[in-house]
Amino acid sequence: MTMVRTANNAIDPSPNGSTAVRGAKRMLMRFTAQVLGVSIKSLVATLDTRIVDYEPNCDASLREFRGQVIYVLWHEYFLLPTAMTGGCNLTLLIGMHPDADWLGEIAASFGFDTVRGSSTKGGIKAILKYVREHRDTCLVMTPDGPKGPRRVLSSGCIQLASLLQIPIVPAGVGFDRPYRSRSWDRFAVPRLGSRGRFVLGPRITIPRKLSESQVLQLRMHVESVLHQVSAEAES
Repeated sequence: MTMVRTANNAIDPSPNGSTAVRGAKRMLMRFTAQVLGVSIKSLVATLDTRIVDYEPNCDASLREFRGQVIYVLWHEYFLLPTAMTGGCNLTLLIGMHPDADWLGEIAASFGFDTVRGSSTKGGIKAILKYVREHRDTCLVMTPDGPKGPRRVLSSGCIQLASLLQIPIVPAGVGFDRPYRSRSWDRFAVPRLGSRGRFVLGPRITIPRKLSESQVLQLRMHVESVLHQVSAEAES
């Protein structure tokens, strides 16, 4: 590492050295994420999984799927469904918080594109990147992330669907007696060989130019449907 002397004769790392350290950390994160990705895929391969659709043309993993949708699912189930649907022309919308770096790298190991942003930070930048680079893909987002409250849908997905004019599909996920973490979302990890269910709700079209009361009403409606399909998947 190149070193430079400061005015008081102390030795500090040069900017080039700092860049090298950041690069090394990034490479380590990428390698670790790939290892985790392989482990998650191996776990998912043992599950008895089924996908149920409320209506035709909601499952982007099918060859006959047409159009675009925004899938919304609870944060606690976010990671494992991505291991099943990699390479399905999906783009994940992930937050700007530091933990999302790991999520982005793991998602990339599954073959997903990602855009960074949330309803509170980086949202406009994320939308512009999506429109510019991923406009022909479906979006996947967790409307109760990244910090909760758990299973409370934020209005960000409503506003995004209204702006992009892409319908929302609530996606319920459930595992049989999964392990639960102590995190705010009680993140779910399925048991080896257990049952996994995915219930895709109906497409919900969001109009343009919504008033605040309309956003609230649609938020409550989408949240209600997401609770319904999640309960079905978990039953």
